[in-house]
Formats: sequence, C-alpha cells, structure tokens
Amino acid sequence: MSRELLIAEIEKLYGIHETSPEAELFVERFLDLLDIGEIRAAEPDSSSPVGWRVNDWVKKGILLAFRIGKLVKVEDACSDQFFDKHTFPVKDISAADQIRVVPGGTAIRRGAYLSRGVVIMPPSYVNVGAYVDEGTMLDSHALVGSCAQVGKRVHISAATQIGGVLEPVGALPIIVEDDVMVGGNCGIYEGTVIKKRAVIGAGCIITGSTPVYDVVKGVIHRKEKGKPLTIPEGAVVVPGSRMPAGEFAAKHKLALYTPIIIKYRDEKTDAATVLEEALR
Repeated sequence: MSRELLIAEIEKLYGIHETSPEAELFVERFLDLLDIGEIRAAEPDSSSPVGWRVNDWVKKGILLAFRIGKLVKVEDACSDQFFDKHTFPVKDISAADQIRVVPGGTAIRRGAYLSRGVVIMPPSYVNVGAYVDEGTMLDSHALVGSCAQVGKRVHISAATQIGGVLEPVGALPIIVEDDVMVGGNCGIYEGTVIKKRAVIGAGCIITGSTPVYDVVKGVIHRKEKGKPLTIPEGAVVVPGSRMPAGEFAAKHKLALYTPIIIKYRDEKTDAATVLEEALR
C-alpha cells in the first residue's frame, strides 16, 4: 500500500468510532509497518526550521489502534496480573534482529522500532511509536516514550526518561539525534529536540517550556511559536539555577532550577563520552 493510500485509510477510519473487521485488519498492517520502521511518527526534513516534521497521520493510526483494542489478559511468565489492549502485545523479536535485551524486566511494546545493534539493560520500557536507531544503548530504568525518535549511537543513561508525545497529534515528539549522550536521572519532555552530539549532564530536566541559558553564546534558548525548544548541536548542558525576579525572592534567597549550556563539545568531552564498542 502506498503512503498516500495508507494516509487516506487512516483518515477514513479515524473518523469512524465503530469497530469493524476492516479496521482491525488495517490496524494490524499499520502496526506491522511501525514495527519494522517503514513508517515513523516523525521524520528528518531539511525544509523544517528544526530539521524534522511530525507525521500526524501516524499518531492517528496509533490512537485508532488504541480505540479498537479490546482489554485482554496479557500472558507473561512472571505474572498473571497484566492487562492491555489486544492490539498492543509485547513486541515479537528474535536473535536474528540483532537486538540485545538483557533479562530483568524490560518491555518493548508492539509498534516500537529498534534497529540492529541496540542494547537494552533491565528494566527498561520502550513504548508504541518509538524509533530507536542502530548502536543505541538504553541503560537500566530508562524510558523511551510514545513516538520518541532516538538516533544512532545514542547513550540513554540509567533512570532517564525520554517522554512520550502522542497527543495532540500535530505535536512534534521528543527528538534525540545521533551521537547524543544523556546522563543518568535526566528527563526530556514536551517535544524538545536534542541536536547531534549534544551532551545532557546527569540530573538535567528539560521540558518544552524550560529556558536554557547558553553562557558560551550569550543567548537563551526557548520554545517559540511553531518551533520547539532545541538544544544546539554539540552543546554540553548541566543543571544550574537562577534567581527569580522580585524583592521576595531576593529576601529569601530563592533560586529556580534551570539547565545551562556550559560549553560545546571538544576533544576532552569526546574522550569522556566515548562509547565502548565492545559493549555492543
């Protein structure tokens, strides 16, 4: 089925709220395409100000799959207390996929794409619509949320959350481009774009509404109308703080958390963040 026909069918079924055998069969084909990375929730686009475009029709297809799904008991060797929509079983992978999933509680939902060479340490969770490219590592307790797009050779450190953006359908999901290093206990949310080779230091929380202070270039990076918050290529971001305006804040010596770009990548940064190929 061509992309044009696929989009037309999604738009047609999205407006019909009754479940039908036709819709169920279509959803099966649609999820198969997500599974193999043939379609994705967002794609590189050189004509876009941030280099990406959202495919709202893919998000509509995922929401359609939720809508027609029936709640069923999920068979699991560890428990008989799991229940989910029948359209979203655990993703079926095999050794031929060349994905390392270490035992210990990891779950990958159907409709998530993982490329060859991905390594997942337990426990981690990859949600529907996520796209994880080759050579990327997800460390323990990492989350890759709905429709998040993670590039090649990315390291998502332990206890880090890459948030999901499924609704509204037109909203850009989280984008983490190639060769990014994300430290432990980080949170990246609300359609933020992390450009290539950036380093997000441990403990950073970055949301779409977070101002990021760039002490190198003397600018503040913010979300603007029609443009998400974008962390520049090669930026090294660390947790920081700033004083709120007003006498009350000064009197009580209050400070607000804020991420700060402290430098841009250099040879020293590269040496500290090099990925060990032997692990892969």
